[in-house]
Formats: sequence, C-alpha cells, structure tokens
Amino acid sequence: MSNPDSFIDEVTDEVRRDRLFAMFRKYGWIGGLLVVLIVGGAAFNEWQKHRATVRAQAFGDAMMDALDLGGAAERRQAIAGIPADGAQVALKELMLASDPAGDKAGALQALDAILADSSLPVAYRDIAALRRVMVAGADMPLADRRALLEGVAVPGRPLRVLAQEQLAYLLLEDGKKDEAIAALSALVVDQESPSGLKARAGQAITALGGTPPEAVKAG
Repeated sequence: MSNPDSFIDEVTDEVRRDRLFAMFRKYGWIGGLLVVLIVGGAAFNEWQKHRATVRAQAFGDAMMDALDLGGAAERRQAIAGIPADGAQVALKELMLASDPAGDKAGALQALDAILADSSLPVAYRDIAALRRVMVAGADMPLADRRALLEGVAVPGRPLRVLAQEQLAYLLLEDGKKDEAIAALSALVVDQESPSGLKARAGQAITALGGTPPEAVKAG
C-alpha cells in the first residue's frame, strides 16, 4: 500500500475515533442510566420479595396464635382481626368458615365473600364453592347447589372431581339413583380421581346396590 493511502487510512481511523468519543460524551449517560435502572430494579425486586416473606410469616404466626385460643368465638374474633391482603383474604375467610356448627351464618358469609371476589385465584373460589354447598346443605335450594358445583366441575379446574362427586350425591338427593350410580362409576375410573375419592365412590355404589367398576390405574 502506498504512503498516501496509508496516510488517508490513518486519518479516517482518527476521525472515526473522534466521532465515537464524541458520541460517548453525548450519549454515554444513557448507558449509565440503564445500569442504574437494572441494578435498582433488581434491588427493588429483592426488597419486595423480602417484604412479602415477612408479611406471609406474620400472617401465618397471627393465624396460628388465633387458632390456639380456647373458645370458638374467641378464635373467630381473633382471625377476623388479622390484617390480610391478596390471597391471604381468602385463607382468612376459609378459616372463618371452618366452624359452621358454632356460627353457620358467619361461615356462609365468609364463603360468599370469597365467591364474590373475582380477584382471588380460581382454586380458592372453587374451595369456597364446595364448602358453601356442604355447609348450607338442604338450606340451599338443590338447583342453586347444582349450579354452583357445575361451575367447579368443568375440565381443567383443580377441584373438578370433588365437585363431580358432590353432583352425584345431588342426583341421589333428587331421587335419580341410577344416574347417581353412573356418575359415581365414572369417578371410580377417572384417572384424576384420588384414591380416597375412588374408595368413597365405590362404597357409595355398593350401598346403592350397584357394582363398582374396576379402577383404572394411572400411568
């Protein structure tokens, strides 16, 4: 390469470096800001996780202290006074509904509060629906109980088979024994049914004069 060409290349490289340094001086603060934001965001996330852990521990400790109290009325009063947010609200309401013999109206009110809160996870509302049907019993019209359970018994819901079990018992309550036996038999061979449910369904079928099908083993 000739000397003139070499000189031109050197000048060109120098101009490029000057432009690069000028860009760094002009826009380098953006990179610094990004670093600050990334580090600050990570620190904020860790702080949020720590705060959530502390809050969950405080909620659990308060709940255990309330459950250790002697009388049912004292326990309910203590549980009702525990600060809660998010999913903790559902857990709190479920605990308030755990003693229907002592306060059936209060238990139903707590369950209705969960069912009415669409911001809560589906699993909590499904538990409340099942519990609501069982606590209310015959005080709740059969059609209303069936409608509530049918919303839980759809494919993909976490408590589907438990809701279907309760629906089978509603068929029996409605005088439809053969349909109840068929519904219970379907649960016996349903691979999603836990062993305890299969055993209950088989016993119910036998008690109704039917013959339980052979359970299908998962896998």
